Amino acid sequence: MQLYNYFRSSASYRVRIALAIKGLDYDYLPVHLVKGEHRQPAYVSRVGDALVPTLITDDGAALVQSMAIIEYLDETHPTPALLPADPLARARVRALAQMVACEIHPINNLRVLKYLVHELKVDEDAKNAWYHHWARSGLEAFERQLGLLAQERESQGLPPSLLCWGDTPTLADCCLVPQIFNAQRFKVNLDGLPLTMGVHVACMALPAFQKAQPSACPDHEA
Repeated sequence: MQLYNYFRSSASYRVRIALAIKGLDYDYLPVHLVKGEHRQPAYVSRVGDALVPTLITDDGAALVQSMAIIEYLDETHPTPALLPADPLARARVRALAQMVACEIHPINNLRVLKYLVHELKVDEDAKNAWYHHWARSGLEAFERQLGLLAQERESQGLPPSLLCWGDTPTLADCCLVPQIFNAQRFKVNLDGLPLTMGVHVACMALPAFQKAQPSACPDHEA
């Protein structure tokens, strides 16, 4: 397999985590977003949305959108699973993942921030205020949801979760960790989020998350 990605892209980071959890080898193909390499004809001709990541399967199929890629990997390489077998638990994990991937990430994406600056002429302080507001409010919602899920697990006689759901990484953890990385990079206040940050600490103690982090990428700071 081949993965077209950018070391600081949170969507790419999600897929790298999933690949590392499953122990899958792939060729790392960097696409520098800040330099606009994702808009080059050679890349756009294969990728309709001209975004990263793109996974090229062993059969040569090009897959886009991180969530779809991760679920493809989970279906084709089911062990270890990134989604629980129980339908309700699976829905809980997907909901947590989507709180990050659909609610926080899109409005703080690089192309959104660049539009704010270049088209709407927002200054650096206002851009950062925008990022801080949406990241913080989204993570506060994530924290509340983790609290509700903890109560649900307790009522069902299930042990407390070390990670987002249970003690093994799921799709939700693959989404949360890159979002925290970005929040830290933009100096978002992460105080008062004990459940969320506890999950982050637990994830980052795992080899797969360490292997996938931006500082471990070959194009880091390229």
